[in-house]
Amino acid sequence: MGKGTGRVVIALLLGVALGVLVTHALHAQPPGITRALLLRKELRGLEGREVVLGTAELAPGVAAGRHVHHGHELGYVLEGTAVLEVEGQPPVTLKAGDTYHVEAGTVHDARNTGAGPARVLAVWIVEKGKPLAVSAP
Repeated sequence: MGKGTGRVVIALLLGVALGVLVTHALHAQPPGITRALLLRKELRGLEGREVVLGTAELAPGVAAGRHVHHGHELGYVLEGTAVLEVEGQPPVTLKAGDTYHVEAGTVHDARNTGAGPARVLAVWIVEKGKPLAVSAP
């Protein structure tokens, strides 16, 4: 390998390493929140929409933060206790086995009020190509 080729290889490797670090930083989870997307699929017959299936876990005392979705959120509480605050509605305490629905574009937040983790399985039916969630003031 010539001197010029070696420099190109090193530059490429450094570029890949930097790309991995930037990607990791952009997708980093806030402390106390773990999210996992399990499925993302375009919905035939509902043009411009996709379904996303995922889990979220909040550590005790942690809140997800006020946010909105470009579509509906439906959830099932797998474990723990949390308070769901949906703008315009009274707060609701959810525990394992409970379900919930948040209308598209509605500001909401969830806070773990239990002693252990709060875990939910959620389905979002959202506009394709838009971020799954957007922070709200």
